[in-house]
Amino acid sequence: MNPIVVGPGEGETVTDRAQRTIRILCAHELLDLTWTRYEPGERGPDPHVHHRHIDAFYVLEGELVFGLGPDVEQVRAPAGTFAAAPPNLVHTFGNESDARACFLNLHAPSTGFADNLRGRGDFDSHDPPADGGRPLADGVVHLPDGGERAENEERVRWIKAEFAELSVLELDVVSDWTVPAHQHGDHLDSFFVLDGAVEFTTADGTVAGSTGTLMAAPPGAVHGISNTGAGRARLLNVHAPDTGFVARNR
Repeated sequence: MNPIVVGPGEGETVTDRAQRTIRILCAHELLDLTWTRYEPGERGPDPHVHHRHIDAFYVLEGELVFGLGPDVEQVRAPAGTFAAAPPNLVHTFGNESDARACFLNLHAPSTGFADNLRGRGDFDSHDPPADGGRPLADGVVHLPDGGERAENEERVRWIKAEFAELSVLELDVVSDWTVPAHQHGDHLDSFFVLDGAVEFTTADGTVAGSTGTLMAAPPGAVHGISNTGAGRARLLNVHAPDTGFVARNR
């Protein structure tokens, strides 16, 4: 079994109009991951909650404003910000700036998000509960270079999220940094290239990846990654579910 590799600008385009573009990069029962463009003034859904999955975001370009928690408190999120709303935490978001914003949106597990974007099936999205839902403190917002940081001679690592359903790490790695080919039996492992040139290993060989490329390896898929560029590379590494990955990484 091979991982899914989606290059920059590729993916399943489900919305493409003047104010927004949405592309599905990964659609799997463990993780739906999309790339989205919002032009100035474009807003997402009204405040809402999910009962059975985590909704998370990584801002790639520009700035979003999130509304989070019972009082829908506003948080400005420039490029490099990671935010996550666990089940029953009220959240909303939009582009209130005068420039384009692009971001990744992660739903773990899927609970039908990708199919809902395609216009098929129900989705785990609900109005805010009468009691306001979970407190703001249960959410996660890490501004650029935020999160639990550790460094060695090969990489700098920031832990962005550690939930049972999802863990997210940001990595800044040296040239020739390599994760040998391997597979997981119990979770989906993925890498999104934030900056740099890499090479992904699959069961059939290797695939080059550049800034904006996603590799997603479902359970059983052989995968690896190497930084093949002359300089450092920056990566977002997502595990769904976590299955203790972050604890082992520490």
